[in-house]
Amino acid sequence: MPKMKTVRGAAKRFKVKKSGKIKRGSAFRSHILTKMSQKRKRKLRSAQYVAEVDAPRVKAMLGQK
Repeated sequence: MPKMKTVRGAAKRFKVKKSGKIKRGSAFRSHILTKMSQKRKRKLRSAQYVAEVDAPRVKAMLGQK
């Protein structure tokens, strides 16, 4: 059986926590930020977690079961 390879792009974007949840960054933070309120930008700085339904696919990309 061939060795499973990690998707390198996913490894840079996701981290699996001890609890098994997968941490990710927020979207909509790269450009056109002048129209956005300070509160909205501040909330986007905080880390998010991947939804439970998406977690198995992300873990597969990271080479975990």
